[in-house]
Amino acid sequence: MNIGLIRGKKRHVQTFALIPERPAFGTTMLKAFDKWLLPWLRQSIGCSKAPVTDVMLAVCDHFEPFHHTDKDGAMRRMKAWHDSLPAVTDANRDHDGSGPRHTFFYPVEQYDSEVVQSLAALCQKTRNEVEVHLHHENDTAENFARLLTQGKTDLRKHGLLGGNASGEAAFGFIHGNWALDDSDPQGEGCGVKGELAILKQTGCYADFTMPSAPHRTQTPIVNQLYYSRSNLKGCSHHQGTRVSNGESGTRGLRDKDDHLLLVQGPLGLDWQRRKWGLLPRVENSDITSVNPPTAQRMTGWINAGISVAGADGWRFVKLHTHGGPERNHEALIGDARRKFHTDLTALAASAGFRLHYVSAREMVNILHAAEDGNRGNAGEWRDYIYGQPPSLQNA
Repeated sequence: MNIGLIRGKKRHVQTFALIPERPAFGTTMLKAFDKWLLPWLRQSIGCSKAPVTDVMLAVCDHFEPFHHTDKDGAMRRMKAWHDSLPAVTDANRDHDGSGPRHTFFYPVEQYDSEVVQSLAALCQKTRNEVEVHLHHENDTAENFARLLTQGKTDLRKHGLLGGNASGEAAFGFIHGNWALDDSDPQGEGCGVKGELAILKQTGCYADFTMPSAPHRTQTPIVNQLYYSRSNLKGCSHHQGTRVSNGESGTRGLRDKDDHLLLVQGPLGLDWQRRKWGLLPRVENSDITSVNPPTAQRMTGWINAGISVAGADGWRFVKLHTHGGPERNHEALIGDARRKFHTDLTALAASAGFRLHYVSAREMVNILHAAEDGNRGNAGEWRDYIYGQPPSLQNA
C-alpha cells in the first residue's frame, strides 16, 4: 500500500501567503474550488518519500445535542451515545493500548448543566474529552471574550477541559458556521475581527475549524499545521507559517499572544466516489452516515501529508463530524464505526505504521513534541504540554 508524503524535503520555515479572493459568483456551487484547488495542486507537487512511522487520528465532533430539538430530545441523544459509544471505544486498541478517541466540541452558548453533566459522565466512562464550540452573530470582541470565559467556567465545573502548565483551563476551539475571524464573505456567523488573538489570550491552544469546503469560508491554505498572526482585518488564518522543527523552526511562535496554532483536517479530491461516474467529489474529512469512515478514506487522509516540517513521518489526521443529530449515529456509534477501527488495525499492520488514537488535546501535544525535535514512538507525548482534564486524572 502506497502511503506517500505531500510536502517537500526542505526543513526551513515555510510561510503561506494570502491568495487574493476571486469574484464570489457561485462559490458554494463551485465547492469553493476557486479558493483551495490551486493551492492543493501546488502542495501536491514534489512529494517527499520519507516513510510514515506514526499516524495520529482524532475525531473532532461539532457536537450539538440541541440541534433542531428540545431538552428531552437532547437527553435522548445523550442516552444513545451512552448506550453505544462504549462498544466503539472498547472494541479496538491502538499501538499504545488506547481505544478510539472522540473529542466533543460542545457549543458553549447552548450550555445546559444536565446535558453537559451527562456528556462529562460519558467522557469519564470512555476516556474522551470535551472542547469549546461557539456560534455567534454580529458580535463584539468584548462579548466574544466574555462568552469564551464563561464557556470555560461552565465546562470546568464538570471536570472538563485540559490544563496548561499552571493548571489553568486550556481549550481547543471550533467556530460555529465555519466563520472564524469573520471569514464569511457574506458577513454571516461572526462579526468579530481579531478573533485569533482573543482566543489565544483566553486560553485557546489551537483552532480545529478547517477544512470547511465546500463552504465559502474555506481558506487558501490546505492540509497544514500552521501558526497565524491575528490582525484586525479579518481572515487572519488565510495566511500563516507552517509548524516546523530545527534551529529555524517555529517554537518561538508558540507562546506569542497574537499567534494561534491552526490544525487542519485533510482536504482533497475523492476519485472513488465520482459524481455521475465522472467527476471527483470533495474529500473534506467529514464523517457522515452517507460517507462513513473507511480504511480506503484513511489511506487518502494519511496521504494528505499533514505533518510538522522536519518530522514528516508523523502524520496528523483530524476528522470532523456532527454527532448530535441521529442521522450520523450509524457512522459514529454504529457498525460502520466499529468496522472502521477493525480495518484500521489491519491497515496499520500492513503499511507498517504505529496507529495512535488521540483527542484534540493529545494531538496538539504530540505536534508540539515533534516541533521540539522529539522522535520515536509519538504516543509517548500525549500529555507533553497540556494536561488531562480533571475528570480523567483519577479515572
